[in-house]
Amino acid sequence: MVMLGYDDKRDFFRMMVNTACELKLTDDESSRSLSAICKDLSATGMSFEVEESIEPGTMVQALLESSNSQIPSLNAKARVVRCTASSDSSYMVGVEIIEMS
Repeated sequence: MVMLGYDDKRDFFRMMVNTACELKLTDDESSRSLSAICKDLSATGMSFEVEESIEPGTMVQALLESSNSQIPSLNAKARVVRCTASSDSSYMVGVEIIEMS
């Protein structure tokens, strides 16, 4: 794991994680799950790489299972704040954490 320096100009340090996770999208139309790669994590947000676009404002539940018994799994309710194409087949999604359990 790599911590980005203060030059990143963020309020909180970001931790690079690059781990598989599950995103559950809960919008007015339906509820569905996507496989994602969590790229980084901070105290107030996360970014994910996914295979389809997610509209800003969409509420998601992010579940990162821990493979280490000393580190608890992370379950966070979050709001999508940005979604940009990173290649022909993937998108980078940034979320703001609303609640962690």
